[in-house]
Amino acid sequence: MEITNVNEYEAIAKQKLPKMVYDYYASGAEDQWTLAENRNAFSRILFRPRILIDVTNIDMTTTILGFKISMPIMIAPTAMQKMAHPEGEYATARAASAAGTIMTLSSWATSSVEEVASTGPGIRFFQLYVYKDRNVVAQLVRRAERAGFKAIALTVDTPRLGRREADIKNRFVLPPFLTLKNFEGIDLGKMDKANDSGLSSYVAGQIDRSLSWKDVAWLQTITSLPILVKGVITAEDARLAVQHGAAGIIVSNHGARQLDYVPATIMALEEVVKAAQGRIPVFLDGGVRRGTDVFKALALGAAGVFIGRPVVFSLAAEGEAGVKKVLQMMRDEFELTMALSGCRSLKEISRSHIAADWDGPSSRAVARL
Repeated sequence: MEITNVNEYEAIAKQKLPKMVYDYYASGAEDQWTLAENRNAFSRILFRPRILIDVTNIDMTTTILGFKISMPIMIAPTAMQKMAHPEGEYATARAASAAGTIMTLSSWATSSVEEVASTGPGIRFFQLYVYKDRNVVAQLVRRAERAGFKAIALTVDTPRLGRREADIKNRFVLPPFLTLKNFEGIDLGKMDKANDSGLSSYVAGQIDRSLSWKDVAWLQTITSLPILVKGVITAEDARLAVQHGAAGIIVSNHGARQLDYVPATIMALEEVVKAAQGRIPVFLDGGVRRGTDVFKALALGAAGVFIGRPVVFSLAAEGEAGVKKVLQMMRDEFELTMALSGCRSLKEISRSHIAADWDGPSSRAVARL
């Protein structure tokens, strides 16, 4: 079967992966309302395309924290990728590099920062969970710096792990032949079986629940890398991120895996962008599956988007070739959306290209037509 869009990889991954692994990647928290809403919200945003514009040449390049990349579509941190495919994060890193875009490596990767760096050149960010033992954190950040990573994406929405019922039912645990490679030498690389989710027990034991804004300042004392605050969905927190010297914000609800009944990230985006007032870039992750989604995020003020589940599902289906294909399909769809909207470069994408009030009278009027 020829794969013609990113969504089709999920069904293939479901067939290929053990149930525990597929459920871990695919599921969200509790009722999974936000999981569905992350996708559904995009479908309520309608375009206002402009016509009779010469779109012979389309430029999708952009600069993120000073690094030029081929398109505003980057790879989000997703944990434990060797559960999906033996090559795991190696394959993802090579695919991102080939596509000329950024890969973010998870703290809980099954390949270390050094191993990922060894795959060759590429612009890479490192996603950080803050452990109770700050020496562990400082050591990890220094290793990421030495390995050539260019930024830290600090996850701030996980003082405790969200209630992921599929993981509880499956008694989720990292398969015994794998470890969390970044923590292997300090006895934090293994995950014990538990009465519910092994990951939930691991987080309860290791992750620092006292994490606060003062720790953003602390991080800045131990690294010169720019710090992106990942997990902001309100204007109040966006303003605090700016005040505390964040280099950027990632509007994220953790792939709908933490608190259920928070808004879809695309619905929270504009509020955060307005609060940031152009002082730092704002990015989005969550629910992005189409080039049209990328365009909508940029029209609402995002500087770029990160994709997560499409990467692990395509990795499970076809390894490195799958991840390359996902990035290429999303690039092609985004380019087509730009052309059909009358935009020749990212700076031409504006709020005027989407309906003013997609949840209000205009969308209801469209529905009546």
